[in-house]
Amino acid sequence: MSDGCEVGDDGVPLRRAERMAALLEMLGRERTIGVAEVADQFGVSASTLRRDLQLLEEQRLLERTHGGAIAVRAEHELPVRYRTNQQRDQKVAIARIAVTRVPMGSVVGLTGGTTTSEVARQLAIRDQLTVVTNALNIAAELSIRPKVKVVVPGGVARPQSYELVGVWGAQVLRGLNIAVAIVGVDGIDAAGGLTTHDEVEALTNGALIERAQRVYVVADGSKLGRVHLARIAGVERVTEVISDESADPQAVARLRAAGVTVTLAPLPRPSAQGETTETAG
Repeated sequence: MSDGCEVGDDGVPLRRAERMAALLEMLGRERTIGVAEVADQFGVSASTLRRDLQLLEEQRLLERTHGGAIAVRAEHELPVRYRTNQQRDQKVAIARIAVTRVPMGSVVGLTGGTTTSEVARQLAIRDQLTVVTNALNIAAELSIRPKVKVVVPGGVARPQSYELVGVWGAQVLRGLNIAVAIVGVDGIDAAGGLTTHDEVEALTNGALIERAQRVYVVADGSKLGRVHLARIAGVERVTEVISDESADPQAVARLRAAGVTVTLAPLPRPSAQGETTETAG
């Protein structure tokens, strides 16, 4: 048995971070895992898997037990590096729609998150944009683009989301004029509004929304209908929610009943050969 990476569905080995993300996703579903079974499934040795579990326990993302691990509380925020490949196809499809809402030459606000990071990648080919973002990873990716001006409002770095948050950044944001804000959230609900795990992050992202003429929420289907601790804004500030077809139909209906435009990106469809293909539109 190799100590390398797990082999994915396409036969390509996963990196360690991707393997640990798969571990966390498995724990989220099953609540408990055993070292021997999972090591065999991932194609790694038991000692390799124990090292993965130890690292995740040090980050307080799980609790180790004799022979395995159990999940921590359900409402735990995973760091961005472990969420990048979750619902990957959905996020790409959502981002493709979102970039069509951005006029050439406009000022765009981007919060942190895996879906907004995908939006940033697709915006990078556009010309004459000014991007205001408190996300360090997005700022780093766009700053090398000569035709994109990047404005970073500042604040205290939040390792879970790579965002700069706090009163400093919020004060800077309140002095800016933003045409389009593209916002990532941990939950969006007709009654609960736009929510996230961290109250300081909510303050900063709320300031960005306040200064935007139009607000587009990008959220994969798992986020619709969820409500978390910190409220960013009410749904009345939202121009459009861009999600995907996996969203709970009742959550979508409640948002539309509240006057929110909801656009659902189609999910990839399996081809005759068993591979996934994207539907048009």
